[in-house]
Amino acid sequence: MNSPANSINGGNKIASAAAEHNQDLIFHFLDKICLSASRDTKEDEEGEELPTELNTINSAGGFLVVSPDKLSVKYTSIHLHGHDVGVVQANKPAPFKCLTYYFEIFVKDSGQKGQVAIGFTKESFKMRRQPGWEVNSCGYHGDDGLMYRGQGKGEEFGPTYTKGDTVGGGINYATQEFFFTKNGELIGSIPKDIKGHLFPTVAVHSLNEEVNVNFGKNKFAFDIKAYESSERKKQQMNIEKTSVPSNIGYGLVKTYLLHYGYEETLNAFNLATKSTVPPIHIDQENAIDEDYSSYALKHRKTFRQLVRNGEIDAVLAKLQESYPQIVQDDKSVVCFLLHCQKFIELVRAGKLEEGVKYGRLKLAKFVGLAGFQDIVEDCFALLVYKKPEESSVRYFLEDSQKELVADAVNAAILSTNPKKTDVQRSCHLHSHLEKLLRQLTVCCLERRVLNGGQGETFRLHHVLNNKSTR
Repeated sequence: MNSPANSINGGNKIASAAAEHNQDLIFHFLDKICLSASRDTKEDEEGEELPTELNTINSAGGFLVVSPDKLSVKYTSIHLHGHDVGVVQANKPAPFKCLTYYFEIFVKDSGQKGQVAIGFTKESFKMRRQPGWEVNSCGYHGDDGLMYRGQGKGEEFGPTYTKGDTVGGGINYATQEFFFTKNGELIGSIPKDIKGHLFPTVAVHSLNEEVNVNFGKNKFAFDIKAYESSERKKQQMNIEKTSVPSNIGYGLVKTYLLHYGYEETLNAFNLATKSTVPPIHIDQENAIDEDYSSYALKHRKTFRQLVRNGEIDAVLAKLQESYPQIVQDDKSVVCFLLHCQKFIELVRAGKLEEGVKYGRLKLAKFVGLAGFQDIVEDCFALLVYKKPEESSVRYFLEDSQKELVADAVNAAILSTNPKKTDVQRSCHLHSHLEKLLRQLTVCCLERRVLNGGQGETFRLHHVLNNKSTR
């Protein structure tokens, strides 16, 4: 195979430039392997403790009785003034690393005056006051249907509720709002202007008032899943209102396909969009970048197919023939990934004894090296399992692992382009489309930080997977 790199003088300079950016390759592709492993672990949302029962310790115990299962509360006193409220919080604050939180109460008995309330309060809330009567609290009250938000005067909000009604309270972290429901129907929402952890809270305030609380153990009257789906659709509609010229999307896709050497897909894409995409004005900078992305296109296509086929020996041989500067350091990240893939292919084929010998010969040298150690250990762990495809390291056997290795080889070849400047060479790891998606991720994470860490954690692969299954 004749390489464009071999036909140009200054091979040592190219090799030096490639070596200079080897560290970028290490961090980028080894981090991607670690990310593949972490996707099989629990998400950080699952680490949040959920409210499950009422807190019998921090409550207005002198005015109410909580049932043994800690899911019902009854007012047993005769109130004389506004400080005789029977208030009780949940045992845990509402989780906030999610789109919404929601709970419900069922009014079993409205008592003498029907002064039942549902809302959210801070842990330091005065437990002898109705939610919403004090700062850093809100409450939807049953006797008047008013919403109270930190002061004694209520605001018009919704209908009253009484015996036999089911009322819910929730937090929408995307819109930063509290929302409330009655008998399975959404009543309305108000701005969430309280910071920090908030506890689901219920209150009773006249003789024999009694409510049952549902923290999600039983089915809700309100369809919270449908509500979340509707909220996500609203977000998507707002995104789709943004007008983007079709030729911009065309350019992003084309440079992506060029960058990764998907020649056949690129040809099909060009043919399919020939009559539908308006003419594109390409400025000089982007035209040059497209030229760089076309570098060694056929070679990169061939190498990707070889990796996909598991023909790692052929990949190493052709790299040595056409791009020796990439494999001259046998401890480079590209060599490491290729040796790992060779080991994986041997395990996949059931050639365990040969795999052990290969691992000792080619992978043992990476043991103890920063960035490589954990991956080597996980790779060797494939030998331990009778069915490695069902193990915790099964991601090594997935097609995505082959694509990752092919991407590393592709990036290494692009870095040998003698016409690239140092700045351009340092950017060869990502296509324009990927840079745009990385910027999207950063912006979403920053927005979440500005909201105090509240709301769903943005994970691009979740978004893409959900879109692909619709």
